[in-house]
Amino acid sequence: MFSKKNYQLLLLGIFFIAMGYLLMMGGESKDPNVFSEEIFSFRRITLAPIVIVLGFIVVMASIMWKEKKSETK
Repeated sequence: MFSKKNYQLLLLGIFFIAMGYLLMMGGESKDPNVFSEEIFSFRRITLAPIVIVLGFIVVMASIMWKEKKSETK
């Protein structure tokens, strides 16, 4: 049903999703009574969600991808 290209794109999409979630990690405070502004960094608020959405788009493209069949005469 799926070709090798489909599986490669699927793995690439899963990689992007995992990287986006890894980019969101961190920002905790050493002292739980002190608020850390680090949770509002560009990496966590902007970059990570963009990478995750890109990953989901690649996964959808991997499902929809269909190899073109060449006609030989």
